[in-house]
Amino acid sequence: MHILLLGSGGREHALAWKIAASPLVTKLWCAPGNAGIAREAECVALDIADHPTVINFCRNHAIELVVVGPETPLAAGIVDDLAAAGIKAFGPSRQAARLEGSKGFTKALCSEFGIPTGAYGRFNNAADALAHVRRQGAPIVVKADGLAAGKGVVVAMTLAEAEAAVAIMFDGAFGKAGSEVVIEEYLAGREISFFALSDGETAIPLASAQDHKRVFDHDQGPNTGGMGAYSPTPLVTAEIHSQIMQRIILPTVAGMKARGTPFRGVLYAGVMLTTDGPKLFEYNVRFGDPECQVLMLRMMSDIVPAMLAACDGQLKNFDIRWFDESALTVVMAAKGYPGDYKKGSRIEGLDEASKIEGVEIFHGGTIFSDSHVLANGGRVLNICASAKTISEAQRRAYAAVDRIRWSDGFCRRDIGWQAIERNKAPK
Repeated sequence: MHILLLGSGGREHALAWKIAASPLVTKLWCAPGNAGIAREAECVALDIADHPTVINFCRNHAIELVVVGPETPLAAGIVDDLAAAGIKAFGPSRQAARLEGSKGFTKALCSEFGIPTGAYGRFNNAADALAHVRRQGAPIVVKADGLAAGKGVVVAMTLAEAEAAVAIMFDGAFGKAGSEVVIEEYLAGREISFFALSDGETAIPLASAQDHKRVFDHDQGPNTGGMGAYSPTPLVTAEIHSQIMQRIILPTVAGMKARGTPFRGVLYAGVMLTTDGPKLFEYNVRFGDPECQVLMLRMMSDIVPAMLAACDGQLKNFDIRWFDESALTVVMAAKGYPGDYKKGSRIEGLDEASKIEGVEIFHGGTIFSDSHVLANGGRVLNICASAKTISEAQRRAYAAVDRIRWSDGFCRRDIGWQAIERNKAPK
């Protein structure tokens, strides 16, 4: 098969690595890719926001499957445009991608189909939003309705923080994404990521993971796109796994089908494990980053037939096998991230780091210049490791981190702490 992968981050490098391993693949391209992806695929300088150019490339290179990594092209309807051109694509349609593209859309779906989630209000002006916040009090969650690159969510622990969040959003901090605001009940509990694959009618579970959103150790500092992750999380027992599938994933797939907008692709559920059971607090419509990296390490099955089955409505009798080992990834970011950071610093020691048993390095924001790997983004590298236990995977990952020479980079040193502390606790 000829396959085109769209994207340029750590998620896409992990997907490229997994797709390239499939015996079904004869040629893999990635647009635009990065320095790491170039080892797995031929990188091409396509503007993935330019749908006609992507379609022309597919026609000229006999592309049989397009895999869409990021959320922005999905929300822009690239799958619809490819389908109209007779090109198969893995990912949801524009209408189905509203599960991520509109917080209000997802909340309304939950209300209609009885999917457990926090109480909410939806507002298109600051006055009504502020009145709601003052009635409800804090803590409370304020979200820009649309896509805001993961930055449009404020967990306000005080009324003043909530009022400030409302003001910022309606003042245009997130552009059109903040023209409508969703204000949600604060859910107390433990947050986990849960992934499933859907063909529009059937959904099958993938795996659970635990992300680390805060930039510094001990979950301090501002939120980021994710500073590390591990899979599986011990918080998701067999019982909780079943509850998430039965109460959240399957009703979502059924509800989307009933509305005439069937969901095909990856459902990434952000779930809070509360005293009342699992509750959905958000959906993403693609693999997470950095969760994808650990999922790809743990997936035993060939991913290409799974993607094809999702596209073709053939998941009913499909099964995905997983390695029993745990996987963990540490994100190395440019100093200053998630604020301002500089690009162009040289990264060395990657070959030495990758020689450690169980270690795989996925690139996020990198470029290759004059025989050197250079930083070219905020989250730059994903240092991943698999092992029999989370503790051993953590040890291997940080051993690899310590072999990398990059003066302008930093990372958290506690990825996996929740699972490790849980394993240490007396039974």
